[in-house]
Amino acid sequence: MAHNGIEVTAELVRDLLREQHPDLADYPVRLGARGWDNQLWRLGEDLAVRLPWATESADELLRKEHAWVPALAPRLPLPIPVPQRLGEPSERFPRPWIVTTWVPGTPADRAPVTCAAEAADTLAAFLTALHCPAPEQAPTGRARGGRLAEYSDGFAEQLASLTEMGLISDPDAVRAVWEDAVAAPDWGGPALWLHGDLHPANVLTADGTICGVIDFGDLFAGDPASDLAAAWILLPDNAVERCHDSYQPTPDAATLRRARGWAVLRAFSGILIGDAGVHGRPGGKPTWGPPGHAALRRLTATPH
Repeated sequence: MAHNGIEVTAELVRDLLREQHPDLADYPVRLGARGWDNQLWRLGEDLAVRLPWATESADELLRKEHAWVPALAPRLPLPIPVPQRLGEPSERFPRPWIVTTWVPGTPADRAPVTCAAEAADTLAAFLTALHCPAPEQAPTGRARGGRLAEYSDGFAEQLASLTEMGLISDPDAVRAVWEDAVAAPDWGGPALWLHGDLHPANVLTADGTICGVIDFGDLFAGDPASDLAAAWILLPDNAVERCHDSYQPTPDAATLRRARGWAVLRAFSGILIGDAGVHGRPGGKPTWGPPGHAALRRLTATPH
C-alpha cells in the first residue's frame, strides 16, 4: 500500500504511464521490489518505475534524484539507476514518481561479495569518481551527515539495547571504536558528493563482485568518511585496507577513524533490522543481520 492508502498495482502503473508518458505505456510491467521508501516496478527490460509508498519523505527523495543524479551518472564507473522521466502528482496518484534505467544484479545482502580484491578496487573506483566537490546548492544529509558526536546519544542507546538483546558480546570493544572515531578531527575539506546510504541492499553484485549501486535518495554533500564506512559493511575480511588504499586521494588517518564510527552506526542498523526479520517483526529483513555482525567483528578486531 502507498502512504496515502492507494494500492499500487501493475494496472495503476500502466494507467499513470498512459496519462503522462504514453510512449512507455505498452511496455510489460511487473513488480521488482518494495523498499523502505518506494516500490520498484520493472518496465520492459531496461527501465523501472519508482513510486513512493511507505514514508512521507519519499516524495522529496525522488525529486532530488531526478534533479541531481543525471549529471553525476556519466562519470561513475558502475551502472546506477538514472532518472529518465518525472511523473507529477495527479488525481489517480497524488505523489510524484520517476522512471529510471534498470540496473541488473542481486543485492549484496542476498549475494555477498566473494571476490575480495576485485570488489575492493571496484568500490574504491566508484567512490573516487563520486566524491568530487559538490555545488553550494547541493542537498544536505538526512540524519547521515554532520559531526559524529551529534549521534553519541543514539549510539549509546542502540549499544545498550543490542547488548541487552544479546546481539553484541563485547560492548566495551565497540564503545572503544566509537570513542576513537568521535575524537578524530573533523573533515576540513570541501563538501563532497556522497551516496549516503551504502548498505548491502543498495549495492548489487554479480559473479562475486560489485556490479551496480542503486537508490540515490540520500544523495548529499559532506564528509567522505560516511561513504568510506561502506568498506567494512560490504567487503569480505582483509579487503577493507585494499579498498581504502585504492581510493584517491588516499584518506588521512582522521577520515578513516571517522569512517569507523559511521560503520558502527550502519552495523547497528543492520543487526537490528536483521534481528527483527529473524523474529518476524515489522520492517525486519533477516539478510541484513550477517553483514552488520561481520562489520562489527572487523571493526573491533582492527587496531585503531
